[in-house]
Amino acid sequence: MERYFWSKGILKKRLEITRGIDLVGYIEWENFLSSRATGMINGRRFVLTREFFLSKLEIYDANNQALLAMVMVNLFNPKSDVIVNGKRFELEIKNFWQSRWSWKFNGAELITYQSNEFLSKDRGTIDVFTAFTDEIEILILMGLFVRNQFVLFMLLILLIFVMVVL
Repeated sequence: MERYFWSKGILKKRLEITRGIDLVGYIEWENFLSSRATGMINGRRFVLTREFFLSKLEIYDANNQALLAMVMVNLFNPKSDVIVNGKRFELEIKNFWQSRWSWKFNGAELITYQSNEFLSKDRGTIDVFTAFTDEIEILILMGLFVRNQFVLFMLLILLIFVMVVL
């Protein structure tokens, strides 16, 4: 197992992935609410996009713009599937607060994420239980991209709640 750490301030536009003290990857949005981001992991560059209401997330190779994976996220269903290089992976949100989630292949966990904080400053761990491959790079970034969209959704719900109460 390899352990990575990720962190992103709530109003920041950059999420960083580290292994120990070494920066191994990042996701950087054009702005806080942007539906488009660039990502890098192990020197490989990606473009990530989402639809406005969070349902469709895509990742592209930054060099040739080829679509690498697309996931449809249902906020009320804790499981979603994605196909990467002809293999089906399952994203599972493990709790209501979206503080634990994982990628599985044939029922076995490949990657687990743990968020240590909620809303104020996101940070947590990524545990990888398999050898690093192209698919694992894509899944690591997609898992963090999905998490960021859930946080934006939760902030939107909080804002609507506050506006209704006031």
